[in-house]
Amino acid sequence: MSHVNLVTGGAGFIGSHLCEALIERGEEVLCLDNFFTGRKANIQHLLGNPQFELVRHDIVNPIVLEADRIFNFACPASPVHYQHNPVKTIKTNVMGALNMLGLAKNVGARILQASTSEVYGDPTVHPQVESYWGNVNPIGPRSCYDEGKRVAEALFFDYHTQNTVDIRVVRIFNTYGPRMLVNDGRVISNFVVQALRNQPITIYGDGEQTRSFCYVSDLVKGIICMMDCNDFTGPVNLGNPSEFTIRQLADLVVELTGSRSKIEFKPLPENDPSRRRPDISLARERLRWSPVVSLHEGLEHVIAYFSDLLTKK
Repeated sequence: MSHVNLVTGGAGFIGSHLCEALIERGEEVLCLDNFFTGRKANIQHLLGNPQFELVRHDIVNPIVLEADRIFNFACPASPVHYQHNPVKTIKTNVMGALNMLGLAKNVGARILQASTSEVYGDPTVHPQVESYWGNVNPIGPRSCYDEGKRVAEALFFDYHTQNTVDIRVVRIFNTYGPRMLVNDGRVISNFVVQALRNQPITIYGDGEQTRSFCYVSDLVKGIICMMDCNDFTGPVNLGNPSEFTIRQLADLVVELTGSRSKIEFKPLPENDPSRRRPDISLARERLRWSPVVSLHEGLEHVIAYFSDLLTKK
């Protein structure tokens, strides 16, 4: 059965890949974006498709649309962008969630919230399981994003309990792939761009902090599995449980790009998590989902993408 899918933030990095995957399934997509960090170039190839429609709108303001399914992905996701205008970030997370939940309630749509591993803060439990409540600084420099997402989750479950809205909540761990922004500020795009330019590769802290990196095609499959699942609200972790130190990542990027870049160490930003790895037992059990793209393979795609992008500039 084909659905009408509303994807907020649909011109963003993950949103655009999601729009593409839904269209490939023969579904209709309403892509909604205010182009704060989303880019027309990400969805340019979909604009002529009769199954695809683009609406320029900011979800901080209410909107009335018809949809069977709503994927709420509107929000800047890298520290550089979400700290640029923290008030706007928290409004997008909170007001945006309220507006989309109101819409889902009114039209009887199933709605999925793109939450984040940031709800765990700098975790004291490792790897992170969904039952862990997190260790978050409510007034720190990252709070506009992580507390905003925590409030969004609370709103989703309140609408579910009080108004029987059909909700899904996914907690997304570090994701990478083509269409990341050059100035994204996230570690993979930073390292790849620096390596391709033969500039020093900047590591914040000692490089021993860990991250787990999930390739975007794996993530999108998990998101669609979750939306298709009929009896499971979540929250569920979606990410790759393979854990790497930041230093290991830097060395791998240098090796794969054949770069002359040297490693440069800088102080660690405040509240930067020291370890991050999802426990995906729940996703494996309930969604029959687990990632298949290795970091080595995924990085090759990203390097090719950025190499092409930087050559055009």
